[in-house]
Amino acid sequence: MPRIGVFVCWCGSNIGGVIDCPKLATDAVNLPGVVYSTEYKYMCSEPGQNSIIQAIRDHRLDRVVVASCSPRLHEETFRKTLARAGLNPYLLEMANIREHCTWVHNKEPEKAQAKSLALVSRAVAKANLLEPLFPSSIPMTKRCLVIGGGIAGIQTALDVADAGHEVILVEREPTIGGNMVKLDKTFPTLDCSACISTPKMVAVSTHPNITLYTYSEVAGVDGYIGNFEVTIRCKVSYVDHTKCTGCGDCQAKCPTKVSNEFNLGLDTRKAIYIPFPQAVPNKPVIDAANCRYFTTGKCKICQKICAAGAIDYEQQETIITEKVGAIVVATGYQLFDWAAAYGEYGYGRFPDVVTGMHFERLVNAAGPTGGKILRPSDQTEPKTVVFVKCVGSRDPAKGKEYCSRACCMYTAKHAHQVLEKVPGAKVYIFYIDVRTPGKAYEEFYQRTISDGAVYVRGRVSKIYQLGDKLVVRGSDTLLGRPVEVEADMVVLASAMVSSGGIEDVARMVSVQVDKDGWLQEAHPKLRPVETHTGGVFLAGTCQGPKDIPDTVAQASAAASKVSGLLFREELATDPMISTVNQAICTGCGLCVPVCPYQAVELKTITERIPGHAPRERTVASVNSGLCQGCGACNVACRPGAIQVKGFSNDELVAEVDAICL
Repeated sequence: MPRIGVFVCWCGSNIGGVIDCPKLATDAVNLPGVVYSTEYKYMCSEPGQNSIIQAIRDHRLDRVVVASCSPRLHEETFRKTLARAGLNPYLLEMANIREHCTWVHNKEPEKAQAKSLALVSRAVAKANLLEPLFPSSIPMTKRCLVIGGGIAGIQTALDVADAGHEVILVEREPTIGGNMVKLDKTFPTLDCSACISTPKMVAVSTHPNITLYTYSEVAGVDGYIGNFEVTIRCKVSYVDHTKCTGCGDCQAKCPTKVSNEFNLGLDTRKAIYIPFPQAVPNKPVIDAANCRYFTTGKCKICQKICAAGAIDYEQQETIITEKVGAIVVATGYQLFDWAAAYGEYGYGRFPDVVTGMHFERLVNAAGPTGGKILRPSDQTEPKTVVFVKCVGSRDPAKGKEYCSRACCMYTAKHAHQVLEKVPGAKVYIFYIDVRTPGKAYEEFYQRTISDGAVYVRGRVSKIYQLGDKLVVRGSDTLLGRPVEVEADMVVLASAMVSSGGIEDVARMVSVQVDKDGWLQEAHPKLRPVETHTGGVFLAGTCQGPKDIPDTVAQASAAASKVSGLLFREELATDPMISTVNQAICTGCGLCVPVCPYQAVELKTITERIPGHAPRERTVASVNSGLCQGCGACNVACRPGAIQVKGFSNDELVAEVDAICL
């Protein structure tokens, strides 16, 4: 018979303030297999852990049940405690009597007492059937893939590379830099965004440990932590960058002009182009959809004048395979496309209704107006500018219910820039609430008010054209009356949403996407840069809206996790994974499509039965590096051939019986 010890934690008043912990410990002694039971105020503390170790030695315990908080919080803590005592760390079972009991029944102490005993009984029943588990090890490929070349991807790549590891950085645009390089100033210090980001971009391109793939996309990811195989599709630029010197002659002579997406359509670019002057790499690509040669079969001017012979119209898409040990997703964000949802604002119909990112390009010295704030409609200086906040944010009916976090501050920055650059300008800001959670953010907001910006608390209901003016109709909820402002230009603070194609990336790396389209971290507080897929980490706004300081901090945190992983020669795998009893497996394959981690596959084995000829049979097989022990395959398996170690069918049935009987 197993010798089980039960250890009840008070968790201060979280548990002890609702139930009688000494009574629970006394009642637990009568459960099958329990030879010792006790309670302590803080079992996770050092004295509490030492008491478990001492009890294991004094009472020859070979199984341990800890009744405390969520195993998600402290299961690893108590496993290490068992290991220190000389026990197999997987001979531990936890009863969650805090989240599952006292927190939800804090007004019903008698019911909570009964339920806590039932939960302990469940844990003891399972502990009676626990078997020792042993982790295996897998080799580690000491390279990292970073998907996305914005400021998050750049910071992650530099930190990992500086730690001495090789980095593969993949960016789908012709240049790295992301959204940050489109900005003019950064709040609250008003640093030049390009002055901050371009040195890091250059550092990435020149770092000996970083291999940079721009104008490329990750097409597939196979393998598991420590041993990923990544397929990268390099798009066709029709320019041989090994020959190109970046002289710019081809751009100057190109006769075709198209809308410039980098400046959000505020000006034009050539069909062969470099996105912006500080682009990295500073080499052009040809936009085949608009190039005169590809659309009409005539032209070839860029090829004729290229002294380096870098123009190659026959260039083909290439596929590259790289092996890496860890992956960081840093795919960034885009602005909410709300033209249809908020038609009352006239965006797309009135040229002087623009987004915050349009304003960034207008006020940027490298932008289409050379840094002068001019109306797109007639290139005149606007004297009255209205800013509308939370367009698409905090609006579950039309947009997103979450706050985009950065809008309040970048609107205050824009208001400050208008008042600074346009003498005598008037600025009105319609807002729901003002949120400034950051170092020196509140001071910057107050400075904007002192500069002369007028904040109007209320939503805007309609924007319409009246002559050469825009009439902004809204309400002032503080005064309790409607408001109309005649403006020369209106700037809409759009919500941040996840970048396009994020679902495809999430599917490739087996990461969950939340209801708003952001990638889901493993735990919002304890594991904010990790995912439930081993070896895959998150950095920046792919995980949720955030400003530049928080993005950079999270990128460095992800880099720290990656570096810690890559410093290992081998990686121990979690033994609590699925296992297949091939003797009863029918090879039906129902377990394969339900696995969210692509850890189950079918394979052919040769079965040899004495007295019979060998025969081949199809059975399921589990990749121990990919499996996360979720149990989805267990549920789908009709003959019961797949079970999760540590959660066998017998153990689960014993738990149910202990609660019900």
